[in-house]
Amino acid sequence: MGAVGVLTFALLLGAVAVAGDSAPQTTVARAIPGVTGDDDPYPWLEEKDGVRALAWVKEQNARTLDVLKSDPHYDALYQEALQVNESPDRIAYPQYLRGEIYNFWQDATHVRGIWRQTTLESYRSSSPQWTIVLDLDKLAADEHRNWVWEGADCAEPAERVCLLRLSEGGEDAATLREFDLATGAFVATGFRLPRGKQDVAWDGPNALLVSREWTPGLLTASGYPYVVKRLRRGQPLSAAVEVYRGRREDQLGTLPVTLSDGDGNRAVVIRRGPTFFTTQLFLLTPQGAKELALPPKADVAGMVKGQVLVTLTQAWANGSASFPTGSLIALPLRRTLASPLHLSPTLAYAPGRGEAIAIRANDAGVDTTKGSVIVSIYRNVNGRELVLTPQSGGRWSARTIALPDNATTQAVDTSIHSERVFLSATSFLTPTTLYLADASTGAISAVKTLPALFDASNEIVDQHEVASTDGTMIPYYVVHSKNMALDGTNPTVLYAYGGFQLAVTPTYSGELGKLWLEHGGVYAIANIRGGGEFGPEWHEAGLTVHRQRIYDDFYAVASDLIARKI
Repeated sequence: MGAVGVLTFALLLGAVAVAGDSAPQTTVARAIPGVTGDDDPYPWLEEKDGVRALAWVKEQNARTLDVLKSDPHYDALYQEALQVNESPDRIAYPQYLRGEIYNFWQDATHVRGIWRQTTLESYRSSSPQWTIVLDLDKLAADEHRNWVWEGADCAEPAERVCLLRLSEGGEDAATLREFDLATGAFVATGFRLPRGKQDVAWDGPNALLVSREWTPGLLTASGYPYVVKRLRRGQPLSAAVEVYRGRREDQLGTLPVTLSDGDGNRAVVIRRGPTFFTTQLFLLTPQGAKELALPPKADVAGMVKGQVLVTLTQAWANGSASFPTGSLIALPLRRTLASPLHLSPTLAYAPGRGEAIAIRANDAGVDTTKGSVIVSIYRNVNGRELVLTPQSGGRWSARTIALPDNATTQAVDTSIHSERVFLSATSFLTPTTLYLADASTGAISAVKTLPALFDASNEIVDQHEVASTDGTMIPYYVVHSKNMALDGTNPTVLYAYGGFQLAVTPTYSGELGKLWLEHGGVYAIANIRGGGEFGPEWHEAGLTVHRQRIYDDFYAVASDLIARKI
């Protein structure tokens, strides 16, 4: 394999990304050697949607594609990648609603998608019998709209009426419309919130808590809504009553969150985001929004058996009790409602050595069943699923669900009405498998498994670690052929992320396997600081004035790959 061929592989795979946490900005200051102030010849590049900037991007893309197409490997690689991406084999991921299984599905026939339903028994079969609940292609055609599905939020515990979130062409702003699962139709006189950036939570079956741009410009400087109002069934938006107001200078917005459990308990929390990494939490009571006396780096994660679950991304001392960074604590709802400034937390989970709750994009790593909590964790960057169950005296029991080792695991969906939980597991060399488990007994069985997209029979995965510049041990994975010669000549792609408390863990990729591993390439992932592999402290160790550490970590792993003659 020539150097150009290796470069082509690297470009196709998106070889190296070392990203950092950064807040959205409207103006970016750039230091260009020899250029100051008004002499900057490139201010047009700062306009991300500017005509000149987009034309420049198009030109660079064309130049890049010409380089790729000139490589002799390009056509064969393109066909292999096309074959992988056109594979019809996908898992129809389930959503529990009303004791049945729902799924949103897109394919060549249903380009915009269909929302469909089946029974659990049928879903577990090789050929489920689906009933279409909503055909988004037909809806878009009938209404002459470019509808894109963005999810459904169903009012618990009945789960009969849902707010469907539809956007025009996939933009951030969305229209919300009430849909009745029992009748299979939109509610004629139901809730309908016009297009806008908005967050909504059910406040019982006949009221919503809505955070939106109520009047033009009523947004934070970062563009988020920060005023929450209660909208009752049948009211126009103009009649909604304000329940809480954040501040315009907040970096994030203010939004409502409804917590429900299988015993009929319900709590409404207002979540204000003063900064990108801090949160102020309020419990909505008949007397108004009452602030919870929690530290700024805490967030609600669910509720079970009348216990409100809160994740801590900082250490916290509450009276005589101390909770370490990365803990999951529980607040008894009744006592908290009575005295939100004098909390009585108990410890549900504290990370052990090399452990952290698996925080992912839009996923706090904590899910609830009727009587248990499913916590997804990383243990030395390997996935584990814990079942936590409340006991008497504020104690919690814990056990592990049996899933494959050296894999990334997570809870796909749970229900507050049963102990059933859908889980998934995937690794570098093993396609994703969907499991159905019983949280109360630990029984587990495979439900769906994707077919292999490349030949992994000759591949193996190693996990190593190396000391960074300051002595911190940095783990990393290496995926390679079993007969790899340790002579320093193996083409290797090294990848890292290091930002937003997101961990890079074992994941199956048909493109990676087909275009790289099968051709003798080596793939390495460096679990550098700034990510979430070992919790909040690992993340914070790579921020601001410590940013150099992530590059030192990446360099250390690269040096170790050379030292090991990989």
